[in-house]
Amino acid sequence: MNQSLIPAAKPLIGDEERAAVDAVLRSGMVAQGPQVAAFEEEFAAALVAGRRCQAVSSGTAGLHVGLLACGIGPGDEVIVPSFTFAATANSVALTGATPVFADIDPDTFCLSAESVAAAVTGRTRAVMPVHLYGHPADMDGIGAVAAEHGLEVFEDAAQAHGASLDGRRVGTWGRFAMFSLYPTKNMTSGEGGMVACADEEVARRVRLLRNQGMERQYANEVVGLNVRMTDIHAAIGRVQLGKLPAWTAQRQANAAFLDAHLNGVVTPPVRAGAVHVYHQYTVRVEAAERDRMVTALREEHGIGTGVYYPTPSHRLPSLEQYAPTVDMGETDRAAGEVISLPVHPSLSQGDLERVVAGVNAVAGAGA
Repeated sequence: MNQSLIPAAKPLIGDEERAAVDAVLRSGMVAQGPQVAAFEEEFAAALVAGRRCQAVSSGTAGLHVGLLACGIGPGDEVIVPSFTFAATANSVALTGATPVFADIDPDTFCLSAESVAAAVTGRTRAVMPVHLYGHPADMDGIGAVAAEHGLEVFEDAAQAHGASLDGRRVGTWGRFAMFSLYPTKNMTSGEGGMVACADEEVARRVRLLRNQGMERQYANEVVGLNVRMTDIHAAIGRVQLGKLPAWTAQRQANAAFLDAHLNGVVTPPVRAGAVHVYHQYTVRVEAAERDRMVTALREEHGIGTGVYYPTPSHRLPSLEQYAPTVDMGETDRAAGEVISLPVHPSLSQGDLERVVAGVNAVAGAGA
């Protein structure tokens, strides 16, 4: 295989981002300052219908301070998916609360409302769905379960910038929502996160918690953390935010091409009324064939892939103490079957055709 590898993901950093960073460095105002404030306002207007946004140093930090700001702590339970990155459950555990795992819908890979209902106990305070791979979770179904049991709803929208359901953007359902700005997400600030808050009380507590418990210097009101975003990162994020609509459209066009031409794999369905932003384009294959296909795609066709996530969170050594109380069959099945193919906006038409040819050949070889 002499052709160059098509990467599974690829951050897009250009001259505009470099110029924005240079301007901040020349200004001398490097810590949290005017760039962060502007980024928060612009993100709110562009993606979450004007909800109050607070920038932080990472997506995980955003989940952590969001949960703390909503009063989650020891003795509480928060229902989360196991089929996602460990940060979702980690953030709950870091507050002293208990992450309670529920199963997923097999089509969307997101939390199943029925499984959430089965996982509710007398200690349940909240449910935190993940809009996995860029597909919105069943917010109507989950919201109905939450309303029935008096639970709060929080959103892990780390992978879903701009996704929507029935015309409503993700990040506008929960009391807070977190968006990751890690380099491989649909947009980046280099590293960082954004917490979108439904009310000023939560927004103010997030501001306190991210900055040592103070809004004014040395006027510490609560015990806080240091998870601020710098102006350097915010300057990158502001440029990327402006590019996001075009990048999202390209991801969707790339996904449509893959949908139309792939054979031998189960392509990702999109729920009626949902706008998928394809942070990942995730197909299903026979579990017994998955590792062979991943290896063959890389070694024989130069196609990078990802497996997100090979080990469900409830099976990780760090989290296995939180044993599920409901059946996790769909989670376990997905963990054995998924492969994420390149879908990022830097793919050329030739790259897309190579991906299709490679997947079809590899899938056919195992038939």
